[in-house]
Amino acid sequence: MKKFIINLIGTAIMLLGASTGAFAFFSDMTTSHWAYEQIKDLSEQSIVIGYPDGTFKPDDNVTRAEFCSMAIKALGQEHANVVQPIKFTDIDENYWAYDAIEKAVYFDLISNDKDSEKFRPEDPVSRAEAINIAVNSLTTEQISPQKAHDVLEKKYADVDSIPDWFIVAAGKAEILDMIASIPERRKYMDADRPATRAEVTAILNNMMIQAKLNPNAKLAEAMRKKTGEGYIIDNAYVQGSVGTIPKGSVVPVKVNKGFSSQSSVRGEDFTAQSDVNYTTRDKYILFYKGTGFKGSLTKAQRGQFFKKNGILELTSNIITTPNDQSVMVELVGNVTKKKGKFMTWFRKVFKGEKLILKQGDTVYFKFLQDIKTDLTNGWIYYQQ
Repeated sequence: MKKFIINLIGTAIMLLGASTGAFAFFSDMTTSHWAYEQIKDLSEQSIVIGYPDGTFKPDDNVTRAEFCSMAIKALGQEHANVVQPIKFTDIDENYWAYDAIEKAVYFDLISNDKDSEKFRPEDPVSRAEAINIAVNSLTTEQISPQKAHDVLEKKYADVDSIPDWFIVAAGKAEILDMIASIPERRKYMDADRPATRAEVTAILNNMMIQAKLNPNAKLAEAMRKKTGEGYIIDNAYVQGSVGTIPKGSVVPVKVNKGFSSQSSVRGEDFTAQSDVNYTTRDKYILFYKGTGFKGSLTKAQRGQFFKKNGILELTSNIITTPNDQSVMVELVGNVTKKKGKFMTWFRKVFKGEKLILKQGDTVYFKFLQDIKTDLTNGWIYYQQ
């Protein structure tokens, strides 16, 4: 828990530092560092983070639990819904990285085949363990231990000391150019040596590149953009696996509570939900059916004949997705009546329109900001 709190504090400091200049908050990093670009890229994505004192400490080690958490983030699966209890005897559901370790087992990055097996979460992750996890995230061509040995002996002086369990994964990693080492040890695999934070970052970066091309079967399914029928947001667009709902987009929402322009009072709370998916023109799902909205009545005006028309305006400021993510997102919905030309003219001249919104009625809400969602899992991850 102490490491977790330190990491959270470090993330906050990094985010604050991002506005002060290119990596000024990593006081111990320079552009000449061999892993500078990888550390820069992954820290911008909050996959790796710095320390409260503004340093990155590239030569420090990483625990096995920390590496699992980083790997799951690097693969974009930190919000995946996984129900597969793990059986490691030295961690339980209260451990800070239990969720990440559970996902690592589910996505076949690590195994948990024995009931009495220990995970050793606080042990430093070795280079072999880190590289093996990276390779396990992929669908790769099978090679024999001898083929792996032949590939590795061309570069690594310690090839004969590489553990049998790791030799094939090491060979695959070398073929895919996924291995990263501190400069002074590039002629050695150093399989059992604890990986440095810089090495871990470079290995994760290489894994991310390869996983976009050839993820393993479970990751491929999780990373597939989900499609379905629903309400089409015409101006929504897709870039890669990211869907964007532009500011000004309008969606139908069903309210769980009724309102009246004649009796409702400004400030009353409401909840609502979508009863359909919201999709792009190509049927990629942006928001899933059952997404919840919460807000309040922000405008309420009584309709009076010859004086004024009734007004009901609802503002939602919280969206809750079916995967239990709650996000501050502002939308506004104005309650209106369908009117023909005569009634439109009549209410413009004589006023007095009364508005009644019943439980279960549909209100069209307009987004007051751009929203980006992950099309593989419906997670909202960016607002502006």
